[in-house]
Amino acid sequence: MTVKNKVKNKVKRQETMHYSSPSSPSSPSVSPVTPLGSTWQRFSMAALAAAVMLMVGCGSRPLGLAPVEDRGKGAAKPSVVSVVSVVAPVAKVDVKPPPGLENTGKPGYYAVKPGDTLIRIGLDAGQSFRDIARWNNLENPNLIEVGQVLRILPPNSDNPLVVTRPVVSGTANSTTASATAALPARAASAPASSPQPAAIEDDMGWIWPAQGKLIAGFDELKNKGFDIDGRSGDAILASADGRVVYAGASLRGYGNLIILKHNNTYLTAYAHNQTLMVIEDQIVKKGQKIAEMGNSDADRVKLHFEIRRQGKPVDPAKYLPAR
Repeated sequence: MTVKNKVKNKVKRQETMHYSSPSSPSSPSVSPVTPLGSTWQRFSMAALAAAVMLMVGCGSRPLGLAPVEDRGKGAAKPSVVSVVSVVAPVAKVDVKPPPGLENTGKPGYYAVKPGDTLIRIGLDAGQSFRDIARWNNLENPNLIEVGQVLRILPPNSDNPLVVTRPVVSGTANSTTASATAALPARAASAPASSPQPAAIEDDMGWIWPAQGKLIAGFDELKNKGFDIDGRSGDAILASADGRVVYAGASLRGYGNLIILKHNNTYLTAYAHNQTLMVIEDQIVKKGQKIAEMGNSDADRVKLHFEIRRQGKPVDPAKYLPAR
């Protein structure tokens, strides 16, 4: 039985005893409510205090926490798995040396450098790229590798400075084609005593390839030829008799380009054309229209004209007639 119920029962018994006792006739009339109310209030307060104390006592007990298991001692340690890396044996790869490596440093040969193309090599060697491909048994002229050593002079050429007379229409050699880049001057590989047949070399009868105004002269570092102003469609003329060894747009920076080979010494290049009017291996005569002026791969309409002696750019002012 709870404290509250005990208090209630005790109060009920007192009320019963109070109302059951006979009142004396001589006694003054006293209201039974006042003593009953006071007694009930006292017991109610006591019961309430007891209940509060009971609740406080229960609330002061610490909350039960989940037991903490100490795994530091006696606990099984996690097993450590050893990983052993197995390296598969590397198969030995035989690195094949670049073709022609045995000819490195020999006169008449050239080692391919990064960025080279056969057209560029031919231009700087003063040869047709198709001839170079044939001399080196290249099935695809576009497939050459860095370090590959190429023959850039004809197989039967003992003296790289041998000069032939200008090409005429009856002596075309159908094996020539286009030309390109990056080769040391061939003169370095010639014997020091080799004579320079200047009379034959200069006997080309050069003419100006266009009628426009000269807007940029020769500069060995910045400009390898002449830049000639003009209008789109102006005629571009062959500066001397020769054979077309290249006609196309594969050489970066030149746009639509024509290269003529005049003999074993001289090439001329005509760049940035709008229209090409000749094909490779075609024989052309001095003054013949070979292209129309344009601005392909250029910032304006112009002709870029080069004269190359043994593949090396030379100043056209030394060869063209004075205007």
